[in-house]
Amino acid sequence: MNIVLLSGGSGQRLWPLSNDVRSKQFIKIFRTGEDAYESMVQRVYRQIRKVDRGAVVTVATSRTQVSSLHNQLGEGIGISVEPCRRDTFPAIALATAYLHDVQGVAEDEAVVVCPVDPYVEDDYFEALKQLGELAVKGEANLVLMGIEPTYPSEKYGYIIPQDKEKVSFVSTFKEKPDAATAQEYIEKGALWNGGVFAYKLKYVLDKAHELIDFADYEDLFSKYDTLTKISFDYAVVEKEKNIQVMRFCGEWKDLGTWNTLTEAMEEKTLGKAILNDTCENVHVVNELDVPVLCMGLKDVVVSASPEGILVSDKEQSSYIKTYVDQLSRPVMFAEKSWGSFRVLDVEDESMTIKVTLNAGHRMNYHSHERRDEVWTVLSGEGRSIVDGMEQPVRAGDVVTMQAGCRHTLIADTELKVMEVQLGKEISVHDKKKYELED
Repeated sequence: MNIVLLSGGSGQRLWPLSNDVRSKQFIKIFRTGEDAYESMVQRVYRQIRKVDRGAVVTVATSRTQVSSLHNQLGEGIGISVEPCRRDTFPAIALATAYLHDVQGVAEDEAVVVCPVDPYVEDDYFEALKQLGELAVKGEANLVLMGIEPTYPSEKYGYIIPQDKEKVSFVSTFKEKPDAATAQEYIEKGALWNGGVFAYKLKYVLDKAHELIDFADYEDLFSKYDTLTKISFDYAVVEKEKNIQVMRFCGEWKDLGTWNTLTEAMEEKTLGKAILNDTCENVHVVNELDVPVLCMGLKDVVVSASPEGILVSDKEQSSYIKTYVDQLSRPVMFAEKSWGSFRVLDVEDESMTIKVTLNAGHRMNYHSHERRDEVWTVLSGEGRSIVDGMEQPVRAGDVVTMQAGCRHTLIADTELKVMEVQLGKEISVHDKKKYELED
């Protein structure tokens, strides 16, 4: 099975845990064991591997998410990187060209496309396999998964099938309706359009060449920023006459808001938090090293991170985006391919950051022109390289770099470091990367 996971979007709706670098799918919120948690993308990837160990998984995503994907899924994951955001049709066209030209997937093989962040069980991935098999069968050019509605939602578009069989040809599509109209659609057997579909690779490759002038994957990648922003639904799905839908009636949740996310949480609190006995339907997610105490609250979500603190009625939390758009603040937490960092303090001429490097990884070899840096090793063992000179480091060691020095850290075990940046102009743009000679 060839699966393309669409991993797009910024992190505004689950602020303050998410930001422009860490989207909602990377938040580790689902318990897997004692004191062990996984993110949405880790959960979905694990479920795919459980159902089909040999599945070829490719994530279509932006440059800003690549480090997080490597950090959470490993270096072996296939990634189709969008140079910039151009909506779902260009993203799927690029991923399809990547599968064909880079991964060597044959034109007659099925490709299944789905979002990276649904909350589902294993039967969903069994259904994806069936969707791929229907695409190979070739009775239709596109095969959609239609989600059996559980209520008349105004959030989703609707698929109207020709009949109520498990697999049916599609009669028409409807845009997101009001609740009363949605109820009318449901009574006619309508299904939610969850953005899940399958096709033979050649079908979308041909559509891409029809609508975009390009030679191959490399050519499409090079001109990606010139492409028109358009969704796959508008560009392809709603114009296709030969299209089927397969019903899916298992558990399926779109965890796009704090309200829906807390419904899937197994615990009422993550992190340091206390709820008194008078709290009702209250959830707390706390990433700070300070306690949160809630008393007498009802239907409330509290979330605290270095980005900020949210206290919201659960229903009102779905309107968060407008207010988060007004906030301007540097990214305070991010995952990298080598580990993660968290900003602890920002002053006019200094910044203090806690850095965690995963065992066997290292930072880029780099320099800064307008700031000095001091590393204090908190735990673990590794090596520092400053202007080509390598030295072992362990807990208690201090390494000082003046502006212009080339430097990196290599972690032999998990390495935790306090980094203090000193300068009158501290900026993420003040960084020059170099190749590190063996």
